[in-house]
Amino acid sequence: MNFIDNLGLTIFGTSEIAIAIVILLKIIAITLPLLISVAYLTYAERRVIGLIQLRKGPNVVGPFGLFQPFADALKLMSKETILPTGANKFLFLLAPMITFVLALIAWAVIPFDENNVLSDINVGILYLFAVSSLAVYGIIIAGWASNSRYAFLGALRSAAQMVSYEVSIGLIIISVLLCVGSLNLTDIVMAQKDIWFAIPLLPMFIMFFISTLAETNRAPFDLPEGESELVAGYFVEYSSMSFALFFLGEYANMILMSAITVTLFLGGWLPPFDIFPLNEIPNFLWFVIKVCFILFIFLWVRATTPRYRYDQLMRLGWKIFLPFSLLWVVLTSGFLVLFDLLPQNM
Repeated sequence: MNFIDNLGLTIFGTSEIAIAIVILLKIIAITLPLLISVAYLTYAERRVIGLIQLRKGPNVVGPFGLFQPFADALKLMSKETILPTGANKFLFLLAPMITFVLALIAWAVIPFDENNVLSDINVGILYLFAVSSLAVYGIIIAGWASNSRYAFLGALRSAAQMVSYEVSIGLIIISVLLCVGSLNLTDIVMAQKDIWFAIPLLPMFIMFFISTLAETNRAPFDLPEGESELVAGYFVEYSSMSFALFFLGEYANMILMSAITVTLFLGGWLPPFDIFPLNEIPNFLWFVIKVCFILFIFLWVRATTPRYRYDQLMRLGWKIFLPFSLLWVVLTSGFLVLFDLLPQNM
């Protein structure tokens, strides 16, 4: 980001138009690699699950099947976009756009390095929580606008599931904020210089990761798109690029939630140990390595864990995660006050 700032200001000057061009270049510098990452995450998922199940996965299109994402994109773009007769056409087409756009705009506050962030706002964590909460609207609108009972039931399932786990996610985030005393994501990362929060807040780290599985509708919590009873859930009526936007939005949300997990619990761009070979690795690369590790766990869980029943999903969220995360907030705040460890800026 600093390189883009310096290059842009050198070429375009310091006028308002120049500043707007620099911001646009920053957005492209974040969005383009993210879209490529989303495409190759689908390839990585099929390869990882294939290896776990002792089969090859994609290996035909290009060397090692590396061109498979481009073949999939070409297939989806060449298919016909089907609009159901009774559907609300405007909302039907708007829903996948909402899902996809929300998965991208959240990256505005994710710090890749100490000074490499598009918008270093003081309420970054609230911005992330608000954007991730809005994602349910795309799913609800898709289910309702499709004029299909299967799609509508899938949308209702998803709304209940996402709202249920957002409550526990919010309480888990409060536990982290109590230890930092700031809503700024860069401050949260810098507070983990001595020890990553995944160690003292290990139960919260595990609960947060499980909640992100439910928040992104991933296995074993992929109930909104339960093929056996709902065909394909809320996007059953979608085809071509409208389906592709839902598909890309899901995988972009996986990357986003992995980045949030790394930022809150795994020290963001900070290396695990401050020793010579490790601290010479660029900070941005550490961030990418950690995000890839969390994404691998996403794929590992999908390949090895059977799907929950819906009543089990709700019981886990409301009867286990909610009371335990609330208790942990009380214990964390009590511990910090008792030992006078509250951050000075609180």
